[in-house]
Amino acid sequence: MTLAKSTACPKQEASVTSHILVIDDDPVQRRLLTNMIERLGHVAHLADNGRSGLELLERKGGIINVILLDLLMPEMNGHGFLDVLAERGVDTPVIVQTGQGGIETVVHAMQAGAFDFLVKPVSPERLSVALGNALKMASRDGKVKTSRRPRGGAVGFDDVVSASPAMIRVIDLARRAAQSNIPIVLEGESGVGKEMVARAIQAASDRSGKPFITVNCGAIPHNLVESILFGHEKGAFTGATEKHSGKFVDADGGTLFLDEIGDLPLEVQVKLLRAVQQGEIETIGARHPHRVNVRLISATNKDLINEVREGRFREDLYYRLNVFPITIPALRRRKEDVPVLVRSFVDRFASEQRLNTPLTVSSGAMALLTAYDWPGNIRQLENAIFRAVVLAEGSELTVKDFPQIATQIPGYVVSDRSGFSWGDAGPERPPVAVDPAANLYPDFASTAKSMEADASHDGRMENAIASVDEGGDVRKLAEVEEELIRFALKFYRGQMSQVARKLGIGRSTLYRKLKDYGIDPDNPLREAA
Repeated sequence: MTLAKSTACPKQEASVTSHILVIDDDPVQRRLLTNMIERLGHVAHLADNGRSGLELLERKGGIINVILLDLLMPEMNGHGFLDVLAERGVDTPVIVQTGQGGIETVVHAMQAGAFDFLVKPVSPERLSVALGNALKMASRDGKVKTSRRPRGGAVGFDDVVSASPAMIRVIDLARRAAQSNIPIVLEGESGVGKEMVARAIQAASDRSGKPFITVNCGAIPHNLVESILFGHEKGAFTGATEKHSGKFVDADGGTLFLDEIGDLPLEVQVKLLRAVQQGEIETIGARHPHRVNVRLISATNKDLINEVREGRFREDLYYRLNVFPITIPALRRRKEDVPVLVRSFVDRFASEQRLNTPLTVSSGAMALLTAYDWPGNIRQLENAIFRAVVLAEGSELTVKDFPQIATQIPGYVVSDRSGFSWGDAGPERPPVAVDPAANLYPDFASTAKSMEADASHDGRMENAIASVDEGGDVRKLAEVEEELIRFALKFYRGQMSQVARKLGIGRSTLYRKLKDYGIDPDNPLREAA
């Protein structure tokens, strides 16, 4: 296929035809994407939902270079598709597209292994760049494909990289929990490493070497949860053409890891309670219960006590499962771990990429990565490092290798010295100094104090909004609102759609408020905070 010239779709540097799997339930969107992909000189393969996409990938997996995935689809949505890819260890780069530009949607997808994301409507230029980066990652100029560590790999406590006292306490608790068979609940935000800790517990227990079965309760359609967990007999319901053993039977003698346990439907919670209490399950369509020997480790990013109060989680099941709770702190609560994790990920991915020379991280890049809060936690950090290593041009990763991170820290701009500094949004602040040969336990407390001192020249932080006026009274709501809007305009560089979305209001409401506060909507940055 020859490359068609088009002003709308820029040419890719590589002339080799690539195969792109497009998974989208919207026929119009599929047609538009197909047109753009073919204009770029590639071949498009189409599927209308996640399940048919998996079937097509099984048939043509050997030739598919990149997957373009919609997140909101019937039958199997994009998140479920990503979970299946991770379970199977499939390393084909996935670019997700969604009409929801919120950070939660993007973070969830990136946590699940997505390489990049596109917000609808997708422009030809943005698609071209995303495909180009993904294809570069997939081929690495002719080198073998990168093999990400599959979820099924053996993991021990020695694989849990940490330098923070809080995480070391978590490991100590987990080691003690491994010595018994009592149920464990791992609490923490998505991406903090709950599954890795669960696998380490399994590896340190007397069930090491036995099955470790994972189930993401939030990714399974509610009408299939019972069948997937407990199995069904042939003919038990319409479509049950074969007998299915279920995850409990698959995990017999080993460990069953129930991720996102808070999303389990109430009717299934009753059967799970019986499995925990009596050690037996009720297979759909079976005449008699089936005894199983399974160690349960559950994980949740929800407050289960609150779920119990709201009637969404059974109180008796909660107390049966929550015998040994372990809370894993978010990455932003243990900044000491960021440099250690960065170096670990860089070394691992550089080795997998078979790079000819060692890859280092500049002090500016390390300071940037440490300053970021990582809402997606370790998974997001891992994906960012993976992307940077794959696309690296030199022997050192700099701030320029992390553009998506740099743009999310207010006021930071890339400098010519491969570091970062404050732009117009705030006073100049020195980056956190991270010497590669220095101690891996930097003093973040002193750094925070110095940054606060630098920023307090006008009496308060540049990005703080005072709630009390000079007389000690609470400020008027309109004043605070105006200040927040002005700050958001500068924070998001006048991008009105993003400002409205982040403030949680409609664009028409935003424009009305701009008029009320005398801000020119055609030049919002001129009078921004």
